Amino acid sequence: MLAPYFRLVRAGFDRHASYRLASLAGLFTNTVFGLLRVAVLLAVLGPTGTVAGYDAAATATYVWLGQGLLAVVLLWDDGELAQRVRSGDIALDLARPWDLQAALLATDLGRAGHAVLVRLIPPVLFGALVFPFRWPHGPGTWLAFAGSLLLAVVLCGQIRFLLGLTAFWLLDNRGVRSLWASTSGVLCGLVVPLSYFPGWARSTLGVLPFPGVMQTPIDVFSERGDLAALLAHQLVWVLVLLLAGRFVLVRATHRLVVQGG
Repeated sequence: MLAPYFRLVRAGFDRHASYRLASLAGLFTNTVFGLLRVAVLLAVLGPTGTVAGYDAAATATYVWLGQGLLAVVLLWDDGELAQRVRSGDIALDLARPWDLQAALLATDLGRAGHAVLVRLIPPVLFGALVFPFRWPHGPGTWLAFAGSLLLAVVLCGQIRFLLGLTAFWLLDNRGVRSLWASTSGVLCGLVVPLSYFPGWARSTLGVLPFPGVMQTPIDVFSERGDLAALLAHQLVWVLVLLLAGRFVLVRATHRLVVQGG
């Protein structure tokens, strides 16, 4: 039963591995933006040398991990699922002998695996060579980071899945995706560390799923906070969003109207 999904993981990896020039271009762009971001945030430290518990090493680690994670979790939706709903091709997907939610998740895991090798590890190594960097102190942290990274990929994938499913009702869901694209960087901790936020904002975001996409893996790697609590927060929201995706998918298929014949 699981064999087709393992093949989809491999297919997701191979699909993105075939676009070598695109991967290199994305890596170059991420590195350039990483240099700009780390320069700005290091300037924010100013004469005190620390802001909200972030010194130069913690800031550089935050920036370069964030630049790598951006491609791994695929923060911004490409709209492929919504396009298939609009074109009517989603009917073919639903007719195939698989579970659509599980199939998309398996493909996304393969994509993320390729991104780890090409878009996460190189910028992190570059950042560690050029700037002060904070590596985990123990092997347990590495294992926790691997688990947190996997949960972040699934978590962000389910958010994108739910965004895509809105096309069943909206047909053109570009407004919803644009809203997510314009706010997710702040909510997930990509633009600045969530520790920079005032207390009430940190408390509010702390009960929402968004920090689990970017900030939590970075905090786990940097050993900031209780690692077990951070992972538990991610796991709970992964389960919630998996169930939410299942519920919305069932509702969506009950109102499916195939466009174009």
